[in-house]
Amino acid sequence: MNHQELVALDHQYTMQTYGRFDVDIDHGKGATVYDLAGREYIDFTSGIGVASIGYANPRWVDAIAAQAAKLGHISNLFYAQPYARLAEKLCQRSGMAAAFFANSGAESNEGIIKLARKYSFDKYGKGRGTVITLKNSFHGRTITTLTATGQEVFHNYFFPFDEGFRYAQAGSMDSLQEVAGHDVCAVMLELVQGEGGVLPMDKDYVHDLAVLCAERDWLLLVDEVQTGIGRTGTLFAFQQYGIIPDAVSFAKGIAGGLPMGGFLASERTRGVLTPGTHATTFGGNPICAAAALTVLDILDEDALAAVTEKGNYIRARIEKMNVPCLGATRGLGLMIGVEVKGERTNKQVAAQLIESGLLVLTAGHDLRLLPPLTITMEEIDKGLAIMEKTLA
Repeated sequence: MNHQELVALDHQYTMQTYGRFDVDIDHGKGATVYDLAGREYIDFTSGIGVASIGYANPRWVDAIAAQAAKLGHISNLFYAQPYARLAEKLCQRSGMAAAFFANSGAESNEGIIKLARKYSFDKYGKGRGTVITLKNSFHGRTITTLTATGQEVFHNYFFPFDEGFRYAQAGSMDSLQEVAGHDVCAVMLELVQGEGGVLPMDKDYVHDLAVLCAERDWLLLVDEVQTGIGRTGTLFAFQQYGIIPDAVSFAKGIAGGLPMGGFLASERTRGVLTPGTHATTFGGNPICAAAALTVLDILDEDALAAVTEKGNYIRARIEKMNVPCLGATRGLGLMIGVEVKGERTNKQVAAQLIESGLLVLTAGHDLRLLPPLTITMEEIDKGLAIMEKTLA
């Protein structure tokens, strides 16, 4: 099959819900991918943060194959080793108390919203189920998580949207107080707003927010679907903010490319969801859990320290480039936003880079870079060279 045949097949048989770039990807190794014609691309996207350890990692491939040959799936009505071992590792490395496994980021965020509302119902009864989220946030594509998303552009078409959400200005405690009320049960936030433009939260603001939640017995919910599993240089971004959430969601990079998500609960919330109150058929799937265990083994403390070093290197190199359309950078670890200046849009700049052999993303009005966490310095330098040459 060639590129044109693949595009025709896609257009004939799949719903056209994605604005795809006119590029196909056939296979990859490390942080380098290739199209059907054999053309090479340096990947600064990792499948929107999913391919956390790159492509075709032999340890990951072997773990998946070994588990598939042993047990591909068994329902959560029975015990199995992979999910239990994964829960242990996540809790021990995060300081959280218990895990629930799901399949996607949106489903994971739905889970922590349910946890917060049941916590409040169990303690206070009905009428205290509102969750405050932040403007410019993004929490998922289901009806509930679309409603939780603090961007008006997403609140269209799918009416009626759910009740029970209000929105505060990120970074403003005054704004939070204005939308607070006796019906609030939780505050939910991303510590780095990803889809909103790669915008890290101020540490003092997060600290003050945590104090307010504790005072009012609101749960502090942290959405780490994109920032979690090493993306920011620690296993979870909250570990850089000096807080312990009541619940934290994760997905994307946890299984290195297989569909998996979930959330971790603190000691005080670990018992909120009881048998029959929450479930998912594929949660904790043995193959996905085996892949995730390998990802965590690869992302040890040395690897996480290297994530910070690589992120700082990329940002410093970009800011020194003589490229008129690029400005300041921001972010944590290998979650990087790059300002786009001038008349061209970020999508036009991204398309030009992709055409030149560097895969990048957009977020807000700017570029977003999410390379595999295991990207080599050689691959980084090749990607940055493409960027500078193409945009100079």
